[in-house]
Amino acid sequence: MSFTSHMQIALDEARAAAARGEVPVGAVLVGADGTVLARAGNRTRELNDPTAHAEMLVIRAAAAALGSERLAGADLYVTLEPCPMCAAAISFARIRRLYYGAADPKSGGTAHGARVFSHPQCHHVPEVYDGIAAAASEALLKDFFALRRDGTSGA
Repeated sequence: MSFTSHMQIALDEARAAAARGEVPVGAVLVGADGTVLARAGNRTRELNDPTAHAEMLVIRAAAAALGSERLAGADLYVTLEPCPMCAAAISFARIRRLYYGAADPKSGGTAHGARVFSHPQCHHVPEVYDGIAAAASEALLKDFFALRRDGTSGA
């Protein structure tokens, strides 16, 4: 079986999030058969919900659609290294593989910061692949925040 990246879908969701004034992070959750189970971009501002990160939204949607809190066999693609909250949810959901784009030295929770998956208390550790479409993911974030610093966003 050949590998098919779904990062382009995550990037599309990140762009849509930016267009809504959200931090441009997108995620897509894919079943073992390659079927897209859920896709989303950040919605923390829109929903007034600090937990409405792209990863949390796709995990919630897929779990509801499948009628299970466990998403074993599913792969998650996200444009930014998950924060500690999202990394814990990825572990709790038993997601098989995590693919992410840009590293997040400030708020990351997998390779930086809390390094959730390295703790002995972590019950499930997904396979982690970083740097997938990193340049495109980083550019979205840099452009988004540069516009806000310049005061041209209206946000």
